[in-house]
Amino acid sequence: MEWINNDGGRANAGFTGVAGDCVARSIAIAAELPYQEVYDYLANGNFEQRKGKYTPKKPRDAGNGINTKRKWFKDYMALLGFYWVPTMSIGSGCKVHLRKGELPSNSRIIAKVSKHYVAVINGDIHDNHDCMRGGTRCVYGYWTMKGETE
Repeated sequence: MEWINNDGGRANAGFTGVAGDCVARSIAIAAELPYQEVYDYLANGNFEQRKGKYTPKKPRDAGNGINTKRKWFKDYMALLGFYWVPTMSIGSGCKVHLRKGELPSNSRIIAKVSKHYVAVINGDIHDNHDCMRGGTRCVYGYWTMKGETE
């Protein structure tokens, strides 16, 4: 598994500096969509989501994290043609790692690892940094396009 430096079009969209936008980046890369389009959709979803007692007041932003457990996020992924494949369950321990041979190698997926989302295309990591941790990073599950890994 190789790491390919890819910001998903973030710099071309005019964004600079460091941000917690891994969800927007990974979706833009895997779905082959413009970064700005994905960012705007996620920012709007983040802003419009129902506010709970402990939900912080946030501006319309997708650069400081997205709650990927929300229904609007799952609906967006389905709209893009993705479905969720869990690779770990409570008490099962880590079965799939971010390394060659443990993830589908002929598809476009968005892998959820600890505190991060990363695009994996044809077995290679596409991100703005190497997040493999030497192949020991556990994959909790991944979003994949319908028909690609079935």
